[in-house]
Amino acid sequence: MAMSAWEKSLYQLIRRTSADLPEDVARALQGAVARETPGSNAATAIQMMIDNAELARQQCGPICQDTGTVLFWVQAPASLITQSEFRTEAEAAVVRATADGILRQNCVDSLTGKNTGNNLGEGSPVIHWEETDCETVRVSLILKGGGCENVGAQYALPQTSLGASRDLEGVRRCLLHAVNAAQGKGCAPGILGVCIGGDRATGFDESKHQLLREIGTRSLVPELAELEQRVLSEANQLGIGPMGFGGKTTLLDVFVGTRSRLPASYFVSVSYMCWAYRRRRVTLGSAGHTAMGL
Repeated sequence: MAMSAWEKSLYQLIRRTSADLPEDVARALQGAVARETPGSNAATAIQMMIDNAELARQQCGPICQDTGTVLFWVQAPASLITQSEFRTEAEAAVVRATADGILRQNCVDSLTGKNTGNNLGEGSPVIHWEETDCETVRVSLILKGGGCENVGAQYALPQTSLGASRDLEGVRRCLLHAVNAAQGKGCAPGILGVCIGGDRATGFDESKHQLLREIGTRSLVPELAELEQRVLSEANQLGIGPMGFGGKTTLLDVFVGTRSRLPASYFVSVSYMCWAYRRRRVTLGSAGHTAMGL
């Protein structure tokens, strides 16, 4: 069956996200391997990541065997496409990408344990929708693997065991605790997406949304920018290193955002992303054709 322009554009977005590591991530890995001791386990591990990413790009194959949860963020005017119409096109693109081996069969019914075989199911793929007044549709995609998802964390402050009060110092303690607890299990070097505030659900939503930022960018809020830089520096002094082998590179970056909270609640939500930081976006025109990709 012929693909519509919408389905084709979304299919190509999925294909590139799965197989082609973004330039900012590739640069960060190159910088990391240069900082490690030549011939060390850390340097060898990062170089293998770089080589793996290049091979995936050349062969248009998945960077990692776990192609992860399919997470879309969409900004669209209702005049171009409705949320229902977009879901139909996105689901068709996901099914085709799964059949072509671009996505692994990753969707399992939580009650029966049966794999749906096409990555469609209750809540899959995940689509975050924002209606805008723009004249184009902007679609961002993250493929987030299970290993890094498993080491995400959420804290309700105060946490007396960590000496963490309801302030940015308490947040810092939580973030370093999350990194130390993850060790190499999240496929370090990782990237932290963090939300201070919100409720339990919206906190995790915002922490994942933070992962759409490019490596090296800092929050526009000075206090948060300082926190990001400090946690990045201190985490890289923990000695965990790539895949837990030791070394100087445990994190590639830290992104912190906020949501308003109830007086009774102070959540710190942490989404951990692995080194295979599969993140892309595309801008689509009125007929679904690609206007600009990243």
